Amino acid sequence: MILIDGKKIAAEIREELKKEVSQLKKKNNQAPGLTVILIGDLAPSQIYVRMKEKAANEVGLKSEIIKYPNDVEEKTVLDKIDELNKDSLVSGILVQLPLPKHIDKKKVIEKISPSKDVDGFHPINVGNLSSGYESTVPCTPLGCYLLIKKYEKNLNGKKAVVIGRSNLNGKPMMQLLLKENCTVTITHSKTKDLKAECLEADIIVAAVGIPELVKADWIKKDAIVIDVGINKTEKGIVGDVAFDEVSKIAKALTPVPGGVGPMTIACLLKNTVECFKRLQN
Repeated sequence: MILIDGKKIAAEIREELKKEVSQLKKKNNQAPGLTVILIGDLAPSQIYVRMKEKAANEVGLKSEIIKYPNDVEEKTVLDKIDELNKDSLVSGILVQLPLPKHIDKKKVIEKISPSKDVDGFHPINVGNLSSGYESTVPCTPLGCYLLIKKYEKNLNGKKAVVIGRSNLNGKPMMQLLLKENCTVTITHSKTKDLKAECLEADIIVAAVGIPELVKADWIKKDAIVIDVGINKTEKGIVGDVAFDEVSKIAKALTPVPGGVGPMTIACLLKNTVECFKRLQN
């Protein structure tokens, strides 16, 4: 079994981006700029934002964090996004989720210019991805896709099962695999015989948020298994896949942690650079 080392592959992507950003600075006399808006004091959000800032600085991006208290008015946030949309030094805008209940997530996502939407959540980017046009792809499914392609160059005709139907992971993952000519089945917690669906799959992407749902007897021999899940349990952080037993069957498998997580941040940086290049052109 191949352990898919997300940390190592993410480090390789960051190293490539570092060289590219250096070249872009020389060519444009400007570095790509990522601005993150952080609202409130949720510990996980603060940790994620610090990790994003550290990674952005590492590759040479111009990084800025704008912090607001939990009770900030929605209008203040929307006005700031408007300002950032018009700022030529900002190539990527990210509003850290989740948001306080009094702020409408849909309004916030739709306020970000599609050309600066590094999360890939704006309806225009979602529609472009679905239609097969150029778009910014959400970071986690993009990271999963790059991990799969690292170990299976030709996905033509492969049977893929995506467990989870969220807008953040499941749906964009389906679109990426369809573009590679996979036959894709999108499943979820209400699917009648999930085990039977998985047993047919050459590729499984588990992103449903149920600890160790996917067992060894769900896996076809030599399947590639990507585990997006991060679940807190009594025995610590585990994924949606029962790692110890599935590792004996799968051809390749991501660990949790150390698999998809590092790729998500690397792909955020990648999206920021791509947004910068499109804006320059």
